[in-house]
Amino acid sequence: MSLFDQMTAFDHEQIVFCRNEAAGLRAIIAIHNTTLGPSLGGVRLWDYATEADAVRDVLRLSRGMTYKAAVAGLDLGGGKAVIIGDPSTKSEAMFRAFGRYIESLAGRYVTAEDMNTTVEDMDHIRRETRFVTGSASASGGSGDPSPVTAWGVFHGIRACLEVVHGSPDVAGRSVAIQGVGNVGYHLARHLHEAGARLFYTDISGRRLNRVLEQFGGTVLEGDEFYSAPADVLAPCAIGGTINARTIPMIRAKVIAGGANNQLDDELHDGDAVSERGIVYAPDYVINAGGLINVYSELKGYPRDKALADAAGIFNTVKRVINKAKSEGTTTIHASNRTAEERIEAVARVKRMHLG
Repeated sequence: MSLFDQMTAFDHEQIVFCRNEAAGLRAIIAIHNTTLGPSLGGVRLWDYATEADAVRDVLRLSRGMTYKAAVAGLDLGGGKAVIIGDPSTKSEAMFRAFGRYIESLAGRYVTAEDMNTTVEDMDHIRRETRFVTGSASASGGSGDPSPVTAWGVFHGIRACLEVVHGSPDVAGRSVAIQGVGNVGYHLARHLHEAGARLFYTDISGRRLNRVLEQFGGTVLEGDEFYSAPADVLAPCAIGGTINARTIPMIRAKVIAGGANNQLDDELHDGDAVSERGIVYAPDYVINAGGLINVYSELKGYPRDKALADAAGIFNTVKRVINKAKSEGTTTIHASNRTAEERIEAVARVKRMHLG
């Protein structure tokens, strides 16, 4: 499939390829939809096996950001960026070169942190463009958004528990977390403080030791995550882990985590999860806390407002689940339709104004 065919399939507005050999930069910026506002989404640094994998990832992620902003009620569009390379090779020069490409888009794309990028990296980008969020507070940013993302995921899990068990109380419930990096760590903290029993899996022994020392719990190996005797599975690492191979293993009644693109195939895997009676909180609905945080930064709102708005994900997740039940469809269909209806309504208003 050609690039234009892929853009058409996802209905993207623009793809920008960025190269600076001296800085070691090879990046792709994807702008999906700007109907509701400028596109905003983090920049991910990953050593993709192929350029085609990088294109597929950035297209899926940017589309997810459009839907995330729409369902969360934010005046933002969807965008995302990926830098292709080994995270150990990143440098100031790489991110400053990337910042110049962002500046050339004149505000159509605003970047932020994502996998393998940090507050310090955002500070480097900010030296070349103002269209960046999540830099250090000393630079005028709001810092690491992952605590707010985790706060929203925590409340989304509570909403799922209320739907399944009649109570949002986390105490005594068991949650298996896949990936205890920034978001997974803070989620574990909230769940521990609320009295949950925890299981973990992660490729990093250091991260596992940190959560075990601070929160207790049990380590899972490999596929044990999927068959864990838990009430909730919380994928908080890479995407695509809920798929045709792993779904038959799942014993939990809820899938609700912070990772993007948790379903390998949005439609088929969404149907398969639903057919097994598992409540799935669509990833872009439950993990919108980070986007809410950087939106608050753009608007000059205090951190307290970002946290309060992220806690509102509880009600958003419940609405999506109830919409799916009333319409006899999956939660991913229900959330997609919610996003599309809002975008279509705003686009209609804009067309009338132009006319």
